Amino acid sequence: MESRIPDLNLFMMCEALEESAVSAMPDGFHVRTCRKSELDVWMAMHFDDAESAREHRGYMADFFRDVYSGQGDRFYQECRFVCDAEDVPVGTCFAWKAYGRITTLHWFKVLKSHEGRGLGRALLGVVMQGLAKEGFPVYLHTQPSSFRAIKLYSDFGFRLLEDPTIGSRTNDLAQCLPILKDHMTDKDFRGLRTVRAPDSFLLAVASSDIVQF
Repeated sequence: MESRIPDLNLFMMCEALEESAVSAMPDGFHVRTCRKSELDVWMAMHFDDAESAREHRGYMADFFRDVYSGQGDRFYQECRFVCDAEDVPVGTCFAWKAYGRITTLHWFKVLKSHEGRGLGRALLGVVMQGLAKEGFPVYLHTQPSSFRAIKLYSDFGFRLLEDPTIGSRTNDLAQCLPILKDHMTDKDFRGLRTVRAPDSFLLAVASSDIVQF
């Protein structure tokens, strides 16, 4: 079961967008920015039930304070919601300049009640296509339990980083590959690629004690 997959670290990098992975937003849904009145909505969205959202409220508040609050209104300018026809947020994702130097993908999530409709692929396409050429490479942090998202990231051109340490975190690629193999189709697993991270990325991540992605 997915709940039994250990919480390990994986990191990915996309040097160029694979345009063929992009799909149109399904009918009845649209993308907009997060409003200031919706911060609690955004914080809770990443958890599948209200109890888990309450348990992690402190962590989310600390992350917001440490990474976003010092940038004025930039969080609200960058954070994207995909919304239903009633303008209710059902998914989120955005790109963020972490450490002031590298483009990172943050907090990609679609509510379980809306999975399987192509919303995640469409939203990720909106975010990735919104980046200027100089915004690449794009980096992200994920976990093996997100194997469906990892397949999607791979479609968009992301590759798994091989480096054993990323800033203050270990990169658990060797432990995660067997887990991914067990949970992904053979075709999807064989489609995964790995790459070494550029020195500029490693230096940027090591420049702060605060984890920014």
